[in-house]
Amino acid sequence: MPEQPNLREAQQGATARPQADDQASTLGVQIAGQNWLVDMLDISGVLPLPPLTPVPLTRPWFLGVVNVRGMLYGVTDMAAYQQKGKAPGTAANRILLVAERHAFNAALLVDCVLGLRNAGAWAQDEVQGQTRYRDERGNLWHKLDVADLLGQPDFLQISV
Repeated sequence: MPEQPNLREAQQGATARPQADDQASTLGVQIAGQNWLVDMLDISGVLPLPPLTPVPLTRPWFLGVVNVRGMLYGVTDMAAYQQKGKAPGTAANRILLVAERHAFNAALLVDCVLGLRNAGAWAQDEVQGQTRYRDERGNLWHKLDVADLLGQPDFLQISV
């Protein structure tokens, strides 16, 4: 069986490729049963959900904080944030650690990780400012713009 690249290798490979090949450096995830693409440069790690420390008086989508390698990250349930229910709470759940370049210690809880995807050859359109793709099987994929997410006032206001 061929060896799969780890996250760090994929990120380094993404930065070494020309801009035209940027679509190959995306990670496929599921949020609320929908397929999403996340730029590998926007995340610094993918982990199973570690033990959470709840934070009182926060919005339902803010699950609490986790300690990852001595750093505290605020965890957002992306399904709940999008008002589409909650992450299923299974062993497949993962957190995506937001890359240091964004200067936010945030972790995004997703249903599961689907692996690296190359959307470069997929059909692309934009609906209400949201980039969408159709893969070769006709499956719909949404683009998760991490910088845009971090700039949303609602995302930054976790208190009730």
